[in-house]
Amino acid sequence: MTISKKGSRKIVVGQESFRWVITPSARGVIKLTVQHDEVKGQLLRVDIESDINEFWVEFPNVESLNNKIVVSAEIAFIISEAIIQGWKPRGKGPVLSFKHSENKLLSLK
Repeated sequence: MTISKKGSRKIVVGQESFRWVITPSARGVIKLTVQHDEVKGQLLRVDIESDINEFWVEFPNVESLNNKIVVSAEIAFIISEAIIQGWKPRGKGPVLSFKHSENKLLSLK
């Protein structure tokens, strides 16, 4: 599987270029998917706790929601940390899954 250029965003971390996209997942979770932009290698998937997709469903009672919005600096951190933890963006292999919580990247093995 590859990430389509349409609907995805590009980010450069170090000297490498990546494509990323965020999609809704289970309630209270959004899913970040990252892939190298030039080599269709191993995919990275990261669950991020956020109620952002519930905002309009719960409006105007949104005070208790975790309206986490992911910014580019966090994407860069996640990519760098995933590489340290064994993600091979230029290599082949199964999808590598993590959970991002409290500025930590935790493996979902």
